[in-house]
Amino acid sequence: VNDAPALKQADVGIAVSGATEAARAAAALILTAPGLSVIIEGIAEARRIFERMTSYVLYRIAMTIAIMVFVVLASIYYHFFPLTAIMLIALALLDDVPIMTIAFDNASVPPQPVKWELDRVLALSSVLGLLAVIQSFGLLYLGDTVHHLDHSHLQTMMFLQLVAGGHLMLFVTRTRGAFWKPPYPSPKLFFAIVATQIAAVLMCSQGWLVPALPWGIIGFVWAYNLAWMVVQDVVKLWLYGILDPGHSWKRSLFQPLRVPIAGGVVTPK
Repeated sequence: VNDAPALKQADVGIAVSGATEAARAAAALILTAPGLSVIIEGIAEARRIFERMTSYVLYRIAMTIAIMVFVVLASIYYHFFPLTAIMLIALALLDDVPIMTIAFDNASVPPQPVKWELDRVLALSSVLGLLAVIQSFGLLYLGDTVHHLDHSHLQTMMFLQLVAGGHLMLFVTRTRGAFWKPPYPSPKLFFAIVATQIAAVLMCSQGWLVPALPWGIIGFVWAYNLAWMVVQDVVKLWLYGILDPGHSWKRSLFQPLRVPIAGGVVTPK
C-alpha cells in the first residue's frame, strides 16, 4: 500500500485513500475514497466517455456526408442550390447547440475493454450518411413532384429536413442499441434538441430569414423524418451485427441492456 518504489515501478501504480505522501507521489492513480470499488466506477466512467466520443464522431461524419453529398448532387441534378447561404449558417448554428451537450449525455458501459476501431466507425458513419442523402433526395422529389413547391420553398423544406433529420440521427448514433431503450438521453441533450427544433419550426412557419412554409408541409416533413429515423436505427443495428459478431440486432431491439463489468452488473443510467 505504501511501497513507493513498487508503485513507481508498476505499469499503473494505485495509491489507496490514506496512503503516505511518498506513495501518493509515486502512484499513477490515487483513490480519494476508501475501498477499491471506486476503481470499478472509474473504469465504467472512462468507457462512458469513450462511448460519448464515438457517438459524436459517428454523428459528425454521417452529417458531413449527408449535407455535402446532397448539396453537390442536388445542385448538379436540379440546377439550383438546395440551401441558401443564410440557411447553411443557421443550420450550422442550430447543429452546434445539441453537439455541445453530448459531453453530458448518458452512455452505456461496454462489457469489455474498448479500443478505437476506425474502420468500423467509418463504415457505420458512411452508411448512415449515404442513407441520409437518400432520405433528403426522397423528400426533395416529393416536394417537387407531389407538393409542387417552387425553388425558394423547396429550399426551406430541405433546411427543415436537414435540421430535424440531423438531430433525430443524433438519437440513433448515441447508442449501440435501439434508440428507444436505455440509456436514455440526458435532460441537457434532450432539451437542447427540443429548443433547436422549436426554433427551426418557427423560422420555417413564420418566415424568419427563410420563405415561410404551410403547417401542413412542416408536419409532413416531421412525419417523413420520424419514419426515416426508424429505418436508420434498424440499419444501424444490422450493421453492428455484421461488424461486431457478439452484437445481435434482435437482442438490441427486444431485450433490456444489462452490462457485466468487474464482477457485477452495471445498468446504464
